Amino acid sequence: MPKLGMEPIRKEALVKATIVEIGRTGSLDVTVSQIAKRAGMSSALAHHYFGSKEEIFLAAMRHILTIYGAEVRGALAAAQGPEARLMAILHASFSPGNFRREAVSAWLNFWVLAQTVPQARRLLAVYQRRLRSNLLASLRPLVGPRAPAVADGLGALIDGLYLREVLKSGPPNPTASVALLADYLKTQMKEVTA
Repeated sequence: MPKLGMEPIRKEALVKATIVEIGRTGSLDVTVSQIAKRAGMSSALAHHYFGSKEEIFLAAMRHILTIYGAEVRGALAAAQGPEARLMAILHASFSPGNFRREAVSAWLNFWVLAQTVPQARRLLAVYQRRLRSNLLASLRPLVGPRAPAVADGLGALIDGLYLREVLKSGPPNPTASVALLADYLKTQMKEVTA
């Protein structure tokens, strides 16, 4: 007899276990059995809730994007002015919730998944459009017509810093990552005034 109200709790446990397992292995080469074991349940129950490993991966990707989106919205709500809003986006991109080893590894593997799974590609495209839109809204008053190029540069740097993070040893360094982005932004703003 299924316990009422347990489905959302179990699904969340499976999603979190998926992120941890992807982070542990550094790839999408994890089994539903490994994920279920980490979540403390059977693989049959995991299949019951999600249907397939791909669906579990997509749910984990949505979870990470939801956390990221909430952090960006919260940071933007507290920021005053375009430069502060830009820094809020950058800090949210490298917050402890987003820039931890498991989440970074999951991001990298979701980029891989997006190459072959249309739903993953759509989720990644939504993230990229929202990031670009948020960056553009704050960049236009600061760099004018150069805003699209600067937004694309910042987006590429964020992605590149995540990629570098997966390939290095030791704990993530969000402070250094944000400082690098802030330096790039200052350089771009100087070119406007020069």
